[in-house]
Amino acid sequence: MIDVPDALAASQRKYNGEAGRAFVDALPALAAEFLDRWELRLDGPAMHGWAALVLPVVRGDGAPAVLKLQLLDAETEGEPVALRRWDGDGAVRLLDHDPATGTMLLERLDPARTLGHVAGSREAVQVIARLLAHLTAAEAPPGLRRLGDIARGMLERTPGTLERIPDPADRRLVADCAAAVREVVDEPGDRLLHWDLHYDNVLGSDRAPWLAIDPKPLAGDPAFDLLPALDNRYDPDETLWRFDAMTDILGLDRERARAWSLGRVLQNCLWNVEDGDPLETEQLEIGRLLRTR
Repeated sequence: MIDVPDALAASQRKYNGEAGRAFVDALPALAAEFLDRWELRLDGPAMHGWAALVLPVVRGDGAPAVLKLQLLDAETEGEPVALRRWDGDGAVRLLDHDPATGTMLLERLDPARTLGHVAGSREAVQVIARLLAHLTAAEAPPGLRRLGDIARGMLERTPGTLERIPDPADRRLVADCAAAVREVVDEPGDRLLHWDLHYDNVLGSDRAPWLAIDPKPLAGDPAFDLLPALDNRYDPDETLWRFDAMTDILGLDRERARAWSLGRVLQNCLWNVEDGDPLETEQLEIGRLLRTR
């Protein structure tokens, strides 16, 4: 029997409603089905984020792996597509995949060795930047979500969102973020983006010092991938140093990088308002720092 962690069940209910409840209810049977289908045996306690259940397993040939079970949606359906394109080069290797459920069998990395545990944030930022430079060198495969569509959708939602932001300074910042996106929306790029490469989504392994996990891929400009390294392990005194270091390592035009990073701030603010949550202080601070860059 597989016990679904309470925190995972709660996040599924919060973010996915009835679909999340149904997914959680089906998880024990789903796990049992794929343990049997792919001839796996459990090899340790379950792990989870807010969206997926990850089970350490051993394959029939004795090789360690992990079974990842997650709700199939617009974000997760692209994950195996990206992992196949990268084919283990800079990212975790995909071993098997069930398109109907989104279930994946992945190589096992070291969950105790993440960039989040590296003492120096500057070293960690540079690792992230080098990984992004490598991963985004690939052209996005057909069929992935496209940054241009996402950006145009954000701009369409902005006017209604601004009306719901009571603080004039915050409202002005969100409007400025939208203005920055308008400057670049017609050239959204075509690279394969990870979209969520923060420090705990980079793990160590025996075959490579650091590998990316858990992509939520889309096709677009690599500059749209910078913000997670700015707002995770947040330090306002380090924000502009991180931004400059990352743009240098990735070889990005700094003005375009500023615009697309403000676009990520806009995206997060739109989600906050639409979910009825307050705007996040860190996002607003990053936006103000980048706005004056």
